[in-house]
Amino acid sequence: MQTVNYPLATTTWDDGEYAAMQRVIDGGRFTMGHYVAEFEAAFAQFHDRQFAVMVNSGSSANLLMVAALFYIKTNALQAGDEVIVPAVSWSTTYAPLSQYGLKVRLVDIDLDTMNFDLEQLAAAISPKTKLIFAVNLLGNPNDFAAIQKLIADKNIMLIEDNCESLGADIDGVKTGCFGAMASFSTFFSHHISTMEGGVILTDDEELYHILLCLRAHGWTRQLPEKNLLTGTKSGDPFEESFRFVLPGYNVRPLELSGAIGLEQLKKLPDIINGRQKNACFFKDTMDNHPLLSIQKEIGNSSWFGFSLVIRPDCGFTRNELRLFLDKNGVEYRPIVAGNFAKQAMIKHMDVEPVGTLPNASYVQTKGLFIGNHHYDITGALAFLKQL
Repeated sequence: MQTVNYPLATTTWDDGEYAAMQRVIDGGRFTMGHYVAEFEAAFAQFHDRQFAVMVNSGSSANLLMVAALFYIKTNALQAGDEVIVPAVSWSTTYAPLSQYGLKVRLVDIDLDTMNFDLEQLAAAISPKTKLIFAVNLLGNPNDFAAIQKLIADKNIMLIEDNCESLGADIDGVKTGCFGAMASFSTFFSHHISTMEGGVILTDDEELYHILLCLRAHGWTRQLPEKNLLTGTKSGDPFEESFRFVLPGYNVRPLELSGAIGLEQLKKLPDIINGRQKNACFFKDTMDNHPLLSIQKEIGNSSWFGFSLVIRPDCGFTRNELRLFLDKNGVEYRPIVAGNFAKQAMIKHMDVEPVGTLPNASYVQTKGLFIGNHHYDITGALAFLKQL
């Protein structure tokens, strides 16, 4: 077995998280309760957004965001509507779109930023486009000023998959604050970890109420007495206990995750700062490297990981890069799902690639990424100077 000296992800927990779990154990309530509610309030406050809904994963967060847009009173999505998504992301960015009958149009990425190629995005927008699902890849924000300009005079909703980019910002505005909704992941390998977990942020109260309902069975139990989904609840807890108004799910988080999340949020500024300091060393080491290119930052990335992409016609191969990383005990992964148009899953979906997606295909075959961490890894990254 290959020895791993430089893992893809490491824990951000210490005694604080274990003490938080013990408080939940001592209290005896493990299902969603006040710790989850406190975490939601703190997470929303960190982003200066009105509402947060915690769920059991970032994938579930994406699912609820897409579902919620089918139940808003004005300009609700309908099956067959077109949504534009970058061709490089995670499988559960795309799956909910298909599950709700949307036409998925894949747009190529920019080879430098690995987010939307803005020229391709502009060309892909049609009168049938109802939604743009931006993905902030590997910690890097999209150029949201440019995207907003493209849709300013159009009836197109913007949402964000921010699962890999917690804490990134553009001019002081954090990613997750540019779309009508945004999803986050708090899985182990992400910036903060609640074991499994995810969050949705929004400033729209109607969407917030719909999300609360969809998260737990489609029932009204968690809705306020006066709400923008049902109007006014009966006021009788018995009548409202099993009242179902939407075809919902059960994607609630555990109290353990909420309690852990509160401890993790206390550390988040230092976690982001540590990752960004490591990125400064990484950029200084790898900028203008003759064999490999790295991701170009938009705003301030939170540096989920460090991408390495083989430069064209340099005579170096990805297999050689992998052998080098293996020799140095470095764990690595493909750049997310690569060109999603090449994944077998799309045979079950209504997916239309916009053009040939050459950049997405290039990073799929010529790229990979290594991990970043919240602590100083500049000494560990020194092996890159041998390339």
